[in-house]
Amino acid sequence: MSGLRLMAVHAHPDDESSKGAATTARYSAEGNEVLVVTLTGGERGDILNPAMDVPGVRDRISEVRKEEMAEAARILGVQQLWLGFVDSGLPEGDPLPPLPDGCFALVPLEESTEALVKVIREFRPHVITTYDENGGYPHPDHIRCHEVSVAAFEAAGDPERFPGVGEPWEPLKLYYSHGFIRKRLLLFQDEYDRRGEEFPMAEWLKKWRTEQGDLMARVTTQIVCGDYFPQRDDALRAHATQIDPNGSFFAVPLDIQQKIWPTEEFELAKTRVRTAIPESDLFAGIDHVGYGHPEEKK
Repeated sequence: MSGLRLMAVHAHPDDESSKGAATTARYSAEGNEVLVVTLTGGERGDILNPAMDVPGVRDRISEVRKEEMAEAARILGVQQLWLGFVDSGLPEGDPLPPLPDGCFALVPLEESTEALVKVIREFRPHVITTYDENGGYPHPDHIRCHEVSVAAFEAAGDPERFPGVGEPWEPLKLYYSHGFIRKRLLLFQDEYDRRGEEFPMAEWLKKWRTEQGDLMARVTTQIVCGDYFPQRDDALRAHATQIDPNGSFFAVPLDIQQKIWPTEEFELAKTRVRTAIPESDLFAGIDHVGYGHPEEKK
């Protein structure tokens, strides 16, 4: 099915390329409308690529990150919109320092929810993807992204909520993306062992905190998108200040990834349509393109 609309809500520029990027590229290539909503400008992100840590880059980091985002969106074939909030940064230390004044994580939830509801009512997505309650990892902006996305999913179709920001639209499904799957790395390691080669992420795997539980137990939906892994990686590299081309994202060759684990994983968190689990399509159960207006319910 084509002609449906998918909205991917992310905290910072580069998140859209490291979390579910091949899925968005696939759905766009198949004729669906895909919109990435970037909640903050990523202004407080560290420069993680040594080649980009040069004079002049940090001085204009906001502009650089916008340029990188535009290129990544072009590579993935998606639309992209900035919600306009300010990066909260990742606090470090014990005890943790307070968050900076005016940052996204401190904006009242009602205010940020209204901003996202406005975009939902304008774009009218059938499906929304975001992060789980842990944010994928506990960055304050990622956790707030989860909170805002869930609140906006519930409010967008309610004519009594935010009546001044557009005609109500009720998205049908909400998913959490799950990218950090331990089983995936274990299978990659098995493939390296079979080949008699050293696994490049062995030390990283040893440090994995298994007490967090098995995320695969939460996965309801796997999207086959291995053909779009090259686009995903090119989009990641477009975020040159954040992504080291020699880093762990690219440690396992694409042919191994496409052979062993050619999917991206999602958890169906909320649905207003009937569907059967497990799923292989984010639009499973949606058979009416126009559905979403409260008055269209039958």
